[in-house]
Amino acid sequence: MEGGVHPGTDVSAFRDCFSLAWKNPYVLRLAFSAGIGGLLFGYDTGVISGALLYIRDDFKSVDRKTVLQESIVSMAVAGAIIGAAIGGWLNDRYGRRSSILIADFLFFIGAVVMASAPGPTLLIIGRVFVGLGVGMASMTSPLYISEASPAKIRGALVSTNGFLITGGQFLSYLINLAFTKAPGTWRWMLGVAGLPALVQFILMMLLPESPRWLFRKGREEEAKAILRKIYPADEVESEIVALKESVETELEQKGSSTDKISITKLLKTKTVRRGLIAGVGLQVFQQFVGINTVMYYSPTIVQLAGFASNQTALLLSLVTSGLNALGSIVSIYFIDRSGRKKLLLISLFGVVISLGLLSAVFHETTSHSPMVSLQETSRFSNGTYICPDYGGAGNGGGWDCMKCLKASSPDCGFCASATDKLLPGACLISNDTVKDKCQDQSRLWYTRGCPSKYGWLALIGLALYIIFFSPGMGTVPWIVNSEIYPLRFRGLCGGIAATANWISNLIVAQSFLSLTEAIGTSWTFLIFGLFSVVALIFVVVCVPETKGLPIEEVEKMLETRGLHFRFWEKNRSSSTSQGKEQSA
Repeated sequence: MEGGVHPGTDVSAFRDCFSLAWKNPYVLRLAFSAGIGGLLFGYDTGVISGALLYIRDDFKSVDRKTVLQESIVSMAVAGAIIGAAIGGWLNDRYGRRSSILIADFLFFIGAVVMASAPGPTLLIIGRVFVGLGVGMASMTSPLYISEASPAKIRGALVSTNGFLITGGQFLSYLINLAFTKAPGTWRWMLGVAGLPALVQFILMMLLPESPRWLFRKGREEEAKAILRKIYPADEVESEIVALKESVETELEQKGSSTDKISITKLLKTKTVRRGLIAGVGLQVFQQFVGINTVMYYSPTIVQLAGFASNQTALLLSLVTSGLNALGSIVSIYFIDRSGRKKLLLISLFGVVISLGLLSAVFHETTSHSPMVSLQETSRFSNGTYICPDYGGAGNGGGWDCMKCLKASSPDCGFCASATDKLLPGACLISNDTVKDKCQDQSRLWYTRGCPSKYGWLALIGLALYIIFFSPGMGTVPWIVNSEIYPLRFRGLCGGIAATANWISNLIVAQSFLSLTEAIGTSWTFLIFGLFSVVALIFVVVCVPETKGLPIEEVEKMLETRGLHFRFWEKNRSSSTSQGKEQSA
């Protein structure tokens, strides 16, 4: 299952990647210009977590309906499904560069629509536009970078796209914090995304098309000119020969036009089928281990852990987002040293441990919340603001904070004790008047989670989750999908994998809040933990190692590979030894 490694790849790839800054800045210019699509991807998926807190304050219909909150978050994901599906076809038909330009246009339109939305309906429409751009950028940016990168440092350069995704998410939290006191709050948060879209559009207009796509379309001279700018003089000719042989092999097969490709043909082609199993599986599991519940709902999770303030929730979420960006830098360093597969397995092992900790912490948080005191409740206008369900329960014996927050006729909130938030507090009607009266007495007001002495453990669990997820499952699925498919099928298969990612993303994003309400936060994280265990087994069995392989050799590796569970063994660099290992 392991692929051969070019001598020195694992030792010097990271150093070589950054030495390009002065040796060949053209390659970095290509990578970072295309990577702005990743920045937009990260920003638009991350910004909604903080903006949602203020959208709920402005639109009471959103605050009252969980379905509306989930729709505002997940409609961008629904748009991304369509964008990824269309993006695969656009990539093969019109090229990688053209697809990025179209994505930028969609990003810009979506940002303007959201910033000016007078109500939830237009806001959701703007999120769909942004989602279309996100879907196209999510599979096009890493593909463009992969096809414009020397094999030795391809993993590190594609990882820069992952870094820019997480950097975009981190930036979104900074922007959220910057605009918490500004008039319009969430409008600024959502509208700022139009600026990097405009910048990337201008930069991409000045850059060439992918050389491999040009070669595929018979524009050989253009492709060779670009390859000579990318590769050192002593390597460029061998790369051109390998690429030419790859294209000629395709032309000898059944039809050469992507228009004639069908799903049946893809599945009947052994190399494509094996690639799709690995690529699509990784994209699905990336979402089903729960990452975007953390990125979309991080402030909400922090509040569920017992931190009441919007600003505090955003600030603490900034820490997890920063760790996510830091993890992407770790990925850039290790991806071409340790390999894709080993990084995935270490990542998933840590994710399983982290989710187990989160599940245990939230179980304790919900089962040991502060009690409700009739005396404390009666302090507020002599009981005028008392929660109707609590008032109708006689003396209210046995009521705690969690039971108070679950009351729904109307919604109720918990006003913590002024002396110690863990002591019995008041169960009151949830509205702005009552919230202000509670906070005027130097008390904390809770509507989404209860005070807890275990809240800090939840933050540690979230931090550990991000630390383990980001370097492996955060970036490797996109890298593998950018290099595992034969050239002729690369755009279409990449689109299929990205679509699978966004469908899985939609399922998770649309169900998370409903799941936490139905079965509790603890059981929800436990379910994600079980998916992580299954993902661990899947990686061991189905995912090949592509470290150091030129893109044209990946197809040969998939053609002959057998199951190889001993992933920790070093690969032999010679192609002869590689063939023996693969057929064993």
